[in-house]
Amino acid sequence: MISNQILSSVIEGLKNITRIDMCITDTEGKVLVTTFPDANDLENAVVSFVESEADSQAVSDFQFFKVTEMNQLEYVLVAKGSSEDVYMVGKMAVFQIQQLLVAYKERYDKDNFVKNLLLDNMLLVDIYSRAKKLHIDTATKRVVFIIETENEKDVNALETIRGLFSGKSRDFITAVDEKNIILVKEVEEGQGYPEMDKIANTLLDMANAEAMAKVNISYGTIVEDIREVSKSYKEAKLALDVGRIFYSDKRVVAYNRLGIGRLIYQIPLPLCKMFIKEIFGSKSPDNFDEETLATINKFFENSLNVSETSRQLYIHRNTLVYRLDKLQKTTNLDLRVFDDAITFKIALMVVKYMKYMETIDY
Repeated sequence: MISNQILSSVIEGLKNITRIDMCITDTEGKVLVTTFPDANDLENAVVSFVESEADSQAVSDFQFFKVTEMNQLEYVLVAKGSSEDVYMVGKMAVFQIQQLLVAYKERYDKDNFVKNLLLDNMLLVDIYSRAKKLHIDTATKRVVFIIETENEKDVNALETIRGLFSGKSRDFITAVDEKNIILVKEVEEGQGYPEMDKIANTLLDMANAEAMAKVNISYGTIVEDIREVSKSYKEAKLALDVGRIFYSDKRVVAYNRLGIGRLIYQIPLPLCKMFIKEIFGSKSPDNFDEETLATINKFFENSLNVSETSRQLYIHRNTLVYRLDKLQKTTNLDLRVFDDAITFKIALMVVKYMKYMETIDY
């Protein structure tokens, strides 16, 4: 249904041009918008007109028009005056409102289509037939962005994103739950993942600056056909979950850069526990003191470079070597050896995943 604000702008605009007053009512005679006072006095006349077979009717100093869409009555337009000019303006107003109804219905249908497409609720044959009816190109490259808001039903964030992309008719913005805004973005010729990063960061900046909303953004891979849009959406959802566990310091997470975190996320918990027990026995990497964990993390950040790590930690090189030797005695893993470092890094990520999943289960 068209908003009253849009209906008001239609009849106000026509009045400014033609100097003819109008009002629009619902099918029960309740006034929705009007340019003249006492429009409520016409309620009984509108109800009588609705019950009649006529599409238009002149009563006293008013002319009544039925506004229909697909043979269903949506509104009644009342124009003040009995002249031929008033009749012509009334018909013009009816035509304009009917065109708006068609446009809004198509937008609503497109929104439903995109939601069902994302959620895999359509058969392959239905995807192509409905896309054709809605004039949606099926062979265009697309990618799905998920904008996760901190608050449920964040209208400001949704409107900000709509405002940023509303002029691009081949992009779709929708919502499938209370906290996630979905952008199905057309990928133009020559664009790739660097451009997708820029779009994601633009969305982030806009949400922070204009909507004052704290958001996390993820996106899937670029797909070639409309039937694969749901795949990109699932990837974006996975990226959001994996990012929450392993890359909590990042506000933008791309599926194609999840790395080993994506693999760990799909390992069953019993196997994770078995792996940690085999490597560390009764101990766990998260039981180390803060100094040891800080040393390990900084060592990994500097690609196992002892000199650079000791410099950034403001400690002597020998002190760092002593800490690494102490860790080796405790775990039987020497972080200066690449294979041992990989094992330890994976173990840290597995423990983080296990702790997160225990929180969710709780």
